[in-house]
Amino acid sequence: MEKKKEHLVLDETKKDTISDVKKEVLVAEEKKVLVEEVLKSQKVEPLTIEALFKSGAYFGHKKSRRNPKMDEYVYAYREGVAIIDVRRTMSRIKEALHYIDSIIASGKSILFVGTKKHVRSIVEEVADRTGMPFINNRWLGGTFTNFAVIRERVRYFLDLEEKIRRDDFSGYTKLEKLKKREEYEKMNQKIGGLRKMDSLPGVIFVLDVKQDHLAIKEANRAGIPVVALVDTNDTPQGVFRLIPANNDAISSIRFILEYVAQCVEKAGEKKSLVQEKVVANIPAKKAI
Repeated sequence: MEKKKEHLVLDETKKDTISDVKKEVLVAEEKKVLVEEVLKSQKVEPLTIEALFKSGAYFGHKKSRRNPKMDEYVYAYREGVAIIDVRRTMSRIKEALHYIDSIIASGKSILFVGTKKHVRSIVEEVADRTGMPFINNRWLGGTFTNFAVIRERVRYFLDLEEKIRRDDFSGYTKLEKLKKREEYEKMNQKIGGLRKMDSLPGVIFVLDVKQDHLAIKEANRAGIPVVALVDTNDTPQGVFRLIPANNDAISSIRFILEYVAQCVEKAGEKKSLVQEKVVANIPAKKAI
């Protein structure tokens, strides 16, 4: 059984090989390449090839597990393991950020999706920070295609949450109160992250296309664009903007999500400024 990549320890030979690959790539590309203008004004480490290597984003899967559709993003194979072309990763991150920026600035939201156990806390953290919805437990069928029903359940959940906060259960027995709290806990796991999704999102960001293929399938059916991290053993089918990268290592995921989070925050600020200008330019009504 293949060990998780972040726990895999390279021997000295493999380290030397990876170092050689880094040198080859760095010679062909500038060491410091800034992302699109959307990130230039933000306090974030410049997106560089060296930074991508440090995050582990370059480390793919074994050749035996490769998906042919991802071959164009593989720089080479070393010791039977795919080395992702970080130049392509960098350019794809830029494209994805530019697209996300336009979506958020237009007033729409982004839904973060990551249901693997080791990324759940990261997904919730980024979503809370940006004020966006998320799903990090299990994809609910009908989230998009049956949104009216899902939204109704979210309203019920929020009402139940408010009652618990105010302890508004007069007339309930202790057992009934306990059952209500248990119901709340279960609903919080399933739809708690959707409390801020008043309408369908403008785009979804998926951390693992294999784990959350149902989310991608439903997004495609609903006409919602998908931006996703795609590893060398995954298929890019159904993904509108893919980012070829290691989607198993926490360091790689955090590194890329940091850029996405700051992009969303900056785009939100742009939207607020535009709205303020519009309001300021509305002429006051004359008194009759």
